[in-house]
Amino acid sequence: MEATTTTLGNMKLRNRTADRSPRAMPRLAGVLYLVIVVAAIVAHFYIPAQLLVPGDAAATANNILAAAPLFRLGIASEFVVLLCEVVLSIILYVLLKPVSKTLSLIAVIFRLVMTTIHAINLLNSFFVLLLLSGAGYLAAFNADQVHALVQLFLDAHSYGYTIGIAFFTPHVFLLGYLIFKSGYFPRILGVLFILAACGYLIDSTGLLFVPSYGTTPAFIALPIAIAEIAFPLWLLIKGVNVAQWNKRAPAVA
Repeated sequence: MEATTTTLGNMKLRNRTADRSPRAMPRLAGVLYLVIVVAAIVAHFYIPAQLLVPGDAAATANNILAAAPLFRLGIASEFVVLLCEVVLSIILYVLLKPVSKTLSLIAVIFRLVMTTIHAINLLNSFFVLLLLSGAGYLAAFNADQVHALVQLFLDAHSYGYTIGIAFFTPHVFLLGYLIFKSGYFPRILGVLFILAACGYLIDSTGLLFVPSYGTTPAFIALPIAIAEIAFPLWLLIKGVNVAQWNKRAPAVA
């Protein structure tokens, strides 16, 4: 009798947990997504536009030196992105594993690999700060050499970020596929992410392997932006179809 009562209690606890997960987790995922979007815009678009002067290493170095707190804000924003990415990766795995536990796990691994690469890549930003710190051992370099090294590490940071995106691309494709097949998210969101994955693939390939490739074309950037904004908004406003999620969840429990 006691064993039966315990079993029934465990079943009720699992049912309550299953019912809560698809209600609370999408909202948290939506918040994390939007934090990542805002912090990434600050770190990778706003601050570089204020400090970096294309083709002029000296002006770039002087700008960073004159606005070191702003440059550090960019580093801090990247840290915020990375911390949110770790939590978001786990939540997306939980939300999408009812579709396919294996594919969801592969997707989260690709996203975490990207996060790891971007975390290591932050060292390049700190090297820039060290070069401009005025430390005594830097007397071995003249001003032009310091400026050249600053530009070198900024370029290395740019390449490191793109390498991370190359690993992010399979994640986005799998995310789109899982959303499309889920039945508890609109299929159009899955289509948007598959298109975004194609855009990431073209962009990262061009930036890494095609010397003449320049700024990301609008036809590539647009589907990426739409997907990365539409999905978190859907998570925040609508969440998931709870009945469909609970229907599929026991199959992979």
